[in-house]
Parts: sequence; C-alpha cells; structure tokens
Amino acid sequence: MIKIGILGDIGSGKSFVAKQFGFPVFDADNEVRKIYKKDKKCYIKLKKAIPKYILSFPINKKEIAKSILSNQKNLKKIINIVHPIVRSRMNKFINKNKKKKVIILDVPLLLENKIDKKTDILIFVDAKKKEIIKNLKKRKNYNEKKIKILKKFQLPLNYKKKKSNFVIKNNFKIQPIKKSVKLLKKIFLYK
Repeated sequence: MIKIGILGDIGSGKSFVAKQFGFPVFDADNEVRKIYKKDKKCYIKLKKAIPKYILSFPINKKEIAKSILSNQKNLKKIINIVHPIVRSRMNKFINKNKKKKVIILDVPLLLENKIDKKTDILIFVDAKKKEIIKNLKKRKNYNEKKIKILKKFQLPLNYKKKKSNFVIKNNFKIQPIKKSVKLLKKIFLYK
C-alpha cells in the first residue's frame, strides 16, 4: 500500500486535491467535525478543559473558535484532547484500507504531529497567497484572526514544501489539478 500525505497552507485546496486521486481519503478536518457532533467523551474532556466556552453537546464549532480567539492557550488544550482521537481514527482507517493500492492522508498537521512517518509520498499543494485568501473568504466561518493563530502551530510552508516529494500548483481551476494528479498517479503507480 502506498500512503500519500497531502501538505499545504490553510485554504490551499488540500482536500480538493486529495479527492481528485480517486483513492480512499482520510480527511482529518471532517473527522474533527464528526468528533464534535458525536463523541461524548471528547465533549466531557473539552468541557472540563475550557468550561467557559463549551456549553452544550454536540459541540458547536463557534464555541471552539471563540475559545481560541479569547486565549491562544485554549488551542493547545483542544489539540491535546482532539488529536489523539483523530490519530486513533486515522490508524483504524489505515488498517481498514490496508489491502488498497493507495490511500490519501489529508491531515493539516501531518508533519507537526510526526504522522509523515506513516506516509510513503508527500505532496505539497502550492497556491498563491492572494488566491488562498480569496478561497478562504468564501468559507462561512472565515475569521482572519483565527487563521493567524492556527498558523502559529504550523511549520513554515517552505519547510513543508522541501520535505515533499512532489508539488502540485493550485490555481483553483479544476482541469490543471486533474492533469497534475493524473501525471502523479502515473509516476507512483507505474514505477
């Protein structure tokens, strides 16, 4: 099995690129949404860690955002609670798909959490800052201050790019992405 990790900036199109490969994708952001909706144990731990902000179950992402914006230390508390659950789910995903030829790991903090050890290939999604901002502003929960805080927990983009085996340029147009993905699939599937 080939495990591919997708790297890039917040809003660079990592999830979109990951889906274009046509292989099973572990989407960490989506897993976090599921955890907030359904994981009562996580809710209890978060309620205990940041009681002023976690008001009800299922967990409201606005409450999480408010806690991060009010105190950056809250993000560390959230990470310490949520990331082990995400990692466990990722390991189950890998085991469930172990007979697949390729799987994709769309995990925003892949290098930061040293999950890249679980990957065979790293692909960096490279996009222009102006395009990223335009893309981010389309999100209903866009908050520039929150994004700046989240970026503090990430390794520099240049480092991520250097660690990657391949770079996909994302100009937020579907056809060039599909073409790049098709080329990469040929490279690593038919070595």
